[in-house]
Amino acid sequence: MAKTILCTTNFSASSKHAVQWAVNLARQLKAHVTILYTYRLIKSHNGEAVALKKQIEKEALQHFEDLEQDILEGQNVSYDFRIEIGFVTDRIEQLIQKTPVTFLVMDKEQMSANNKESFEELVEQIKIPLVIVP
Repeated sequence: MAKTILCTTNFSASSKHAVQWAVNLARQLKAHVTILYTYRLIKSHNGEAVALKKQIEKEALQHFEDLEQDILEGQNVSYDFRIEIGFVTDRIEQLIQKTPVTFLVMDKEQMSANNKESFEELVEQIKIPLVIVP
């Protein structure tokens, strides 16, 4: 069974460090890295949600291209990038149920930026190691 490291990002400087950490770990373990970007659609007025979704995802893909150039290229690590709508903890749980994830890597700022209770619940429910990168 192939090893997969799931790493969340919001493209901040600290989450880029988490991606770098995940890539280094993947290289050592000969694992695949799935990079997860989540967002929420809060506004929806007269069809604006579709345009907003397209804009958010376009910007995320542009940020990911920068991440590829800065961190991923030349690392000899397989990876994929996922953009998901919803709470980060919900999307993590969903991916863990569908994919054999070996490690979850997150940056400390991203964890504190979200609901503390949902992260505590996530930590209790997941059965894989969680790496928190400062």
